[in-house]
Amino acid sequence: MFAAWAILSLAIVIEVVATALLPRTGGFTVPGWTLLVIGGYSVSIWLLAYVVKTMPVSIAYAVWSGAGTALVAVIGVTMLGEDVDAVKVAGLTAIVAGVVLVNLQGAH
Repeated sequence: MFAAWAILSLAIVIEVVATALLPRTGGFTVPGWTLLVIGGYSVSIWLLAYVVKTMPVSIAYAVWSGAGTALVAVIGVTMLGEDVDAVKVAGLTAIVAGVVLVNLQGAH
């Protein structure tokens, strides 16, 4: 099961990097960045599909989407100049809490 979590973590990192690079595609008009982003998303989904062979899809997807969303928000604020406010923090906190709850339920 450790391997599944490691692969899921890699899928999350690849998806987050691809998402962070999305603005560089210029709306998919810059071929190099576009191929990199599409390739990153493809590899991330492929790894997620591999993980759900050994982990419940509800848990894998909750972690993948929740962690990805939170990490992209952090990158947006720290590297892409996005604003942060109480509503954004509350929303991200709710996402993380939801992922924790799904994982706790899956553990029983």
